[in-house]
Amino acid sequence: MFPPFPEDEALAVCGDMISQLEDGILELRELTCSSEERAGQGLMLGAAICLDKNGKRTILKTVSGIRRELRPAHGLHDPESVYVPPIVGLDDINAAIKTNDLEIHRLTSEIKRLKALRRRSDGRFENPSEEETQLVMCRKHLTTKSLKKVYELYSFCCSDGKMRSLNSICPQKLPPTGTGDCSAPKLLHYAFSHKLTIVSMAEVFYGGNTVNKICGKSYPPCDERCALILPAMLGLSVIYRDESIIVVNKPAGLLSVPGRGEDKQDCIVNRVRRLFPTCIAQPAVHRLDMETSGLMVLAFNTEAHRRLSRQFEQGLVKKTYTALLDGKISEKSGRMELYFRLDIENRPHQIWDEINGKKAVTEWQNLGEEMYVSPEGTSRCVTRLLFTPLTGRTHQLRLASADKHGFGIPIIGDSLYGTRTAGERLMLHAKTLEFAHPMTERKMTFETTDEF
Repeated sequence: MFPPFPEDEALAVCGDMISQLEDGILELRELTCSSEERAGQGLMLGAAICLDKNGKRTILKTVSGIRRELRPAHGLHDPESVYVPPIVGLDDINAAIKTNDLEIHRLTSEIKRLKALRRRSDGRFENPSEEETQLVMCRKHLTTKSLKKVYELYSFCCSDGKMRSLNSICPQKLPPTGTGDCSAPKLLHYAFSHKLTIVSMAEVFYGGNTVNKICGKSYPPCDERCALILPAMLGLSVIYRDESIIVVNKPAGLLSVPGRGEDKQDCIVNRVRRLFPTCIAQPAVHRLDMETSGLMVLAFNTEAHRRLSRQFEQGLVKKTYTALLDGKISEKSGRMELYFRLDIENRPHQIWDEINGKKAVTEWQNLGEEMYVSPEGTSRCVTRLLFTPLTGRTHQLRLASADKHGFGIPIIGDSLYGTRTAGERLMLHAKTLEFAHPMTERKMTFETTDEF
């Protein structure tokens, strides 16, 4: 993951925390004995600089995991700081796993005994017996059952003030053990639940140097756990951010900019402004259709907005999209020049008009045929295309696909120019985005994985 907020101020706080731990001013209190596997492992220290609605500064400090807590030593008072606890207490977790814990330990002991019996004189092991295999499966079932009970306890306060459960954020499968116990979700949860604005946030590793981590060095929120829940908490999947711009991965079904009416105010623009209150009122320099997912760049200040807008107007921004077309295409690549205009009587529908329409130029590449399984369970052969639009016309790629002057094959899930079954999304994703940084003029290239 990319760090969602500026780090400099919070990094200085993290450095002070390490010094204070080494000087005995701060202490890490052990809430329970660590397992043999985790003994001696390092941890992450996290800090967030926050402002309340009156501009009062608060420093949030925390530590990863549930088995330790960070506190001032010797009863020292730190009025500017809040030491953030775990989102779920250790007692609650122990109560959730208590039912199966004894049986899991019994099974583990028996599995170890059986494994020892099949050890050969050369140190290798015979294949597991049927009894051992069954015990392993039984232990796995009980462990999964306990983990589900634990995750039922986790709910996170998000940037919009709403609480979201871990089960609703990760509905498909169980997330890894420890999800929700990293420093980042603790800091965000506390800040959002207390209506604080985060101006800086960072995490640093504390402990003996390892192959992957160095003591005192900062690291972004982890991809293994935090990447599953932080986009939901933030309301944004942040791909890149600096003092001038932010690049996000917009989910399908979310507006790019606010629409008319109270029910159309939730959008990328308002989510960015909620997280970054100093952002200009209209940060968007381009937009994606509500049904389209993928990369968007927004500007934090007027000058960055002006320079980025000029790049889009001059056709200097390169974009590619992936799409699933509902049929077969024999050609391997090509270029289209089509002419469309707004259907006045059927907005926002666009129609072919070679005389009065605006030219839409699109290059495309056939990525191959594949089988698509619909939400209803039926399967059919479809074609994956890579589109490179050279103009920025409304519904350009959807029309290039569906209109008879293009492929005559709609994108799957396109309810405007094709059909959509229940539970189906528009299979169109803004995959890459390339532009010059508006302030440094450095070439910036971003790429996401296909979401379908």
